[in-house]
Amino acid sequence: MAKEKIQDAFYTRRYIYNFHYHLIWVTKYRHQTFSTKKLVDEMKDILRMVAKDNEIVMEKMEVILDHVHVLISFPPSKAPTNAIKALKGCSAFIFLKRHPEIQQSEYWGGHLWSPSYYMSTLGDMSKDVVENYINNQKYNALQKERLKKAYPSHD
Repeated sequence: MAKEKIQDAFYTRRYIYNFHYHLIWVTKYRHQTFSTKKLVDEMKDILRMVAKDNEIVMEKMEVILDHVHVLISFPPSKAPTNAIKALKGCSAFIFLKRHPEIQQSEYWGGHLWSPSYYMSTLGDMSKDVVENYINNQKYNALQKERLKKAYPSHD
């Protein structure tokens, strides 16, 4: 008789794990670098490649003008800080190498991402709640931009 599998868990030869991390990081100085679909798609492709190369499962991802939201999972043998370093460090290196014009105009110091980040485990928040939150980020960002254009501040 087969045992029932644990929902959302990952099965390997040596262990079963059920870690899901919500990770957010921003561009240096909050530059709005990902302003076109082409640049957004390119960063998503880079992050998928980096994740695959580092045994990180990219469950959900959204790249917005000046920040990235991901829902990731990785084996318990990997430290969370190593996953973050891989995603941020490798993606920055690849992206800026492909776009010297962006590096020269906005990131002359060679740092695409701010050194800070937000990371949480899902804890008692359901995975569905985090996925819906990430899915709604692009819509919320677009709404915010529309409001800014409709009602510019009078500073």
